[in-house]
Amino acid sequence: MATERNKRNKRSDVRESGANERQDGPADTGAGAVRGRRVRSGALSLAVYEQGDPTRPTVLLVHGYPDTHAVWDDVAADLAVDHHVVRYDVRGAGASNSPRTTEEYRLELLARDLFAVADATSPDRPVHVVAHDWGSIQAWEAVTDPRSAERVASYTTLSGPCLDHMGFWLRRRVRRPTPRHLKQLAAQSVHSWYIYLFHLPVLAPAAWRLGLARAWPRVLRDLERVTPRADHPQRTLAGDAARGVRLYRANMLPRLLHPTPRPTAVPVQVITLTDDHYVSPALSEGLEEWAPHLWRRELPATHWSALLEKGTTVARMIREFTAHQEGAPAADALAKARTGRAQGPAGEAAEFAGKLVVITGAGSGIGRATALAFAERGADLALCDLDRDGLDRTAELARLLGAKAETHRVDVSDAAAVQAFATAVADTQGVPDVVVNNAGIGHSGTFLETTEEEWRRVLDVNLWGVIHGCRAFGALMKERGAGGHIVNLSSAAAYLPSKMLAAYATSKAAVFMLSDCLRAELARDRIGVSTICPGIVNTNITRTTTFSGVDAAEQERRQKKFSGLYARRGFPPEKVAAEILDAVRTGRAVVPVTVEAKAARLVSRLAPGALRLAARLKVG
Repeated sequence: MATERNKRNKRSDVRESGANERQDGPADTGAGAVRGRRVRSGALSLAVYEQGDPTRPTVLLVHGYPDTHAVWDDVAADLAVDHHVVRYDVRGAGASNSPRTTEEYRLELLARDLFAVADATSPDRPVHVVAHDWGSIQAWEAVTDPRSAERVASYTTLSGPCLDHMGFWLRRRVRRPTPRHLKQLAAQSVHSWYIYLFHLPVLAPAAWRLGLARAWPRVLRDLERVTPRADHPQRTLAGDAARGVRLYRANMLPRLLHPTPRPTAVPVQVITLTDDHYVSPALSEGLEEWAPHLWRRELPATHWSALLEKGTTVARMIREFTAHQEGAPAADALAKARTGRAQGPAGEAAEFAGKLVVITGAGSGIGRATALAFAERGADLALCDLDRDGLDRTAELARLLGAKAETHRVDVSDAAAVQAFATAVADTQGVPDVVVNNAGIGHSGTFLETTEEEWRRVLDVNLWGVIHGCRAFGALMKERGAGGHIVNLSSAAAYLPSKMLAAYATSKAAVFMLSDCLRAELARDRIGVSTICPGIVNTNITRTTTFSGVDAAEQERRQKKFSGLYARRGFPPEKVAAEILDAVRTGRAVVPVTVEAKAARLVSRLAPGALRLAARLKVG
């Protein structure tokens, strides 16, 4: 092993004609051309690769373990169109020299490497650092160093916490073991299983050399859902990975057990990979304490698929962030990602700050209550309804809570109108993070009494309105690639048969099944779908419900009767709104609301025949 390392280091040194000179080759500055050079950091020589115009802002990409600079190929090719892109093989990886001892893998030395590359490739201008995995861990060391004030313009991190920050994160959860904290600790312990193995002497390096390197393509394909690439030969991977376990041994325990405060004034963009098998999203909680200039974004991707399969999306996020730090206005998606924009109830941090929520049927009832609940927690709103006065009142109340609220008069039964609504929202406010398909109407009547016109009216609004909303906004969410959540308002009537609610119950049951199908389809895109099933709720739907086979006077009498019954029941729409927010927060699939809805849901699963029998009883 030592002989192989020495030969490799010797070959690297022969290519150097000076401390920080370019290798021989054409001085091509085209976006696609990759130019190699060597940069010295202390006693080691690092392999550095550049693309793009050197007069453009410099983006410095730092790879993790057990990768090389090649893991950034897709991102680098995209960014090189309008940036000076710099990558390097970190010490012990790829074509860079390898340290001889574990101590030489300490974070302070890795940070020194980063500054050496930045100084050599962008001596007169601070760089925008972007890092992944162990690249992020060592980049945190650099951006929390006082030198970063002059040398680092911004920092984008994917799947790699600062170990000192993590040390304080662990301490707080151990000292205050709430159920939530214990759940986070347990989850991260499972995520970090490999770290324990990497501390085993002899065995971990041997595992890489004897077989794990050969199995690595299968790990990427089966667990990470990416297509393995032939840019890291097994022999090179085995050597790099075997040496790289020293990263863990040199840094993990010292930093986690004895953390030191490491704040930074550098603007930081955290891209959380929602399907990461190794780094849980909870690790970034409380990061505002250390990085007050913080933007939080999400990407539905696994640990490696973010770079190997979604490089274009990552490049877009980086480009938006660097452009803003260079003085351009923030793109809508980036503006929404800025933390600390609003305060929620009782001064708490607004959990939906920067999120855009679309709500149909927002002019009253559950729609209005949901709009105000999201507004109270920092969200911006795109609202639609046919009732212009009610819609404007909802928007006015939302704005008093600090939300930006835009209104649109839309008939959700009209596919073209909903598509135009979605296009207008995307153009003016951006792609929504949450869509609540709430608009609906009530109707009572037996199957044979209900006319074809009444059937069409109920299905057009209650079912087709939901279909139109899911299609128009779901396509936008999928194309954006950053996840989201769709909430569809169904009803307890979806699973509670009634001979007096033939059209209404059918429409709501269809919404229930539509949501199940859509949930399965969009799961891989990290777009959640929740089905909300209220029972008897005091809203104005009863005042507009129509009845089959009766004259106008009887229509009015029944509307007043049922409105009074619902009012005496006294279940407010605000409680439904609270359940909707909780469904978005937790990702719950089916949410019965009210006691009767929950009881009917339970009976429908345990004894559906009992509900069918009860449906035969005469209703006066």
